[in-house]
Amino acid sequence: MTSAIDKNSQFEAEAWELLEKSIIYYQGKPIGTVAAHDPELDALNYDQCFLRDFVPSALVFLMHGKAEIVRNFLVETLKLQSHEKQMDCFEAGAGLMPASFKVHFNGNEEFLVADFGEQAIARVPPIDSCMWWILLLRAYEKATGDLSLARQPDFQAGIKLILDLCLVHRFSMYPTMLVPDGAFMIDRRMGVYEHPLEIQALFYASLRAASELLLPDGDDSYFGKVNRRLGSLKYHIRNYYWLDLKRLGEIYRYKGNEFGKEIVNKFNIHSESIPTWLTEWLPETGGYLAGNLGPGRIDFRFFALGNLMAILASLASEGESQSIMNLFSQRWQDLIGYMPVKICFPALEGLEWRIVTGCDSKNSAWSYHNGGNWPVLLWLFVAAAQKVGRTELAQAAIAIAEKRLFKDKFPEYYDGNNGRLIGKEARINQTWSIAGLLAAKKFVENPDYLELICFAEGVEGPGCSL
Repeated sequence: MTSAIDKNSQFEAEAWELLEKSIIYYQGKPIGTVAAHDPELDALNYDQCFLRDFVPSALVFLMHGKAEIVRNFLVETLKLQSHEKQMDCFEAGAGLMPASFKVHFNGNEEFLVADFGEQAIARVPPIDSCMWWILLLRAYEKATGDLSLARQPDFQAGIKLILDLCLVHRFSMYPTMLVPDGAFMIDRRMGVYEHPLEIQALFYASLRAASELLLPDGDDSYFGKVNRRLGSLKYHIRNYYWLDLKRLGEIYRYKGNEFGKEIVNKFNIHSESIPTWLTEWLPETGGYLAGNLGPGRIDFRFFALGNLMAILASLASEGESQSIMNLFSQRWQDLIGYMPVKICFPALEGLEWRIVTGCDSKNSAWSYHNGGNWPVLLWLFVAAAQKVGRTELAQAAIAIAEKRLFKDKFPEYYDGNNGRLIGKEARINQTWSIAGLLAAKKFVENPDYLELICFAEGVEGPGCSL
């Protein structure tokens, strides 16, 4: 037993050393972490700090009392926030946070260069960056008790710019956010355009964080907008995105082409769209939030990040949260396998893969974002399991990850139906894979840290029936 404990301590020390080696410095101060240190491959943009990627690293630093780097990150990325009034010629719209940034040198001068998606594959802007930024600002405040940072005028203005971007009037009847393919962690074409669950869960969580961070200033219009959207969004997601056997039975018996206000099949979903795999795969006591919903469309795929974030933000009800964890427990080999956690299930294959992904070779079946296993998702899984009292699932997932991550040098992702293969194009020493494990272990060690990322059941305004 002693040797096992010593070995775990040694592994954690090695992981922490790798994390510290990934730190980026700007004007002598720590400001973030690079995406990966892989000596065998060209850096490309992996030598940059991605806002999304930095979140698990930031949580690790906060839980170890090293808040300076997180504060510096928040301050400097706020300065990079776009203030343009419109999008044109690959220019970011007002309120958008960059996907990533890098420290550039001109002689003795240092400056930050941000990428808002104008250099990204397919030139897609990252809508999730601004949401993760707000969530990290709240986590910093929770961890340090420093209430002054978010209350500075420039931070208050930055939060409102993000809200202006996310709450903008648009040609839509739904409270969900409309985004293009590739606008979040799944950053390549995967058929996740329109109203993907991951964005809705992050949107809900960031609105809840904003409601805690905003100061009353005589103009309570932002509080009103936030609370109205929170209520409507929660109602919409819980009523229309939820899938279990009871709900599946209702969809199977839907009547199509109904007209009027008081109808059951509000989105004109046809039973023929239910995939054959789902009726056998969905367990009696399990359920989940569908990957997407729109006119005549339910994306029945299971997307891990959106479901786990829905648990953490209390967007999913307590009963739904337990059902999601039941699904993980009963479909462990599919969703956890040999490396937690599979990003989506099942993978697109054959003609469907060709049409939906545009023949994207990186997203071949059971690879990368098309059914790959991502170690970074471990921290979200562990936090969600801890929140709903399923500690045995959290500990089992960590034990699986620890067996391989150190030996495999922390790959970016794993391939195969059960995540047995290191990803075909995966980088090693991937920073968020390292941080994902360290954060997960810290959540198990001290569940009080869950308050950094979790929200209790909300008291936001009432929803509305569509």
